[in-house]
Amino acid sequence: MKRRLLTGTVAAAIALSVLSGVAGADDFGCSNATLKGVYAFGGTDYTPLGTNGPPDVFTGIAIFDGNGKFTQRDYSGDAVPAEFAPPGQEGGTYTVNPDCTGSSVLNLNIPVPTGSTGVIKSLFVLSDGGRHLHGVVSEFTPPTFTAPVPTKTSFDHWRVASEQDN
Repeated sequence: MKRRLLTGTVAAAIALSVLSGVAGADDFGCSNATLKGVYAFGGTDYTPLGTNGPPDVFTGIAIFDGNGKFTQRDYSGDAVPAEFAPPGQEGGTYTVNPDCTGSSVLNLNIPVPTGSTGVIKSLFVLSDGGRHLHGVVSEFTPPTFTAPVPTKTSFDHWRVASEQDN
């Protein structure tokens, strides 16, 4: 009887450890705090708005606060004159899941005659301990538009500072 009880206890302990490993298989320990600091980014929009020309490119810098908010300044390859967006014009929110996937919403507070703003919704994956972000635009509503437009846009962010600069 004692042998059966011991065998059953060992089997239960093994089963629990295996099941807890499976349940946590998609938990890589990421959270909003994983995405914190200054990141340089670049990307390509393969569906430039209103043209049949070549893809648009963009680059910029983003600052993630580790609590779900970020600001950024970017330059789009077709901007005239060629300059980065003014500080405070672009900002939004983000969510990082335990499996290191996430989403963001960027509000484009660009002054336009109608006073409307644009919105860019994105999906991303973090790698290298949060030092690299790979993303795609899932929905783009340009300023002055009332509905999203089709887009095929990808981007990457790279952490600017080293870990010791936190």
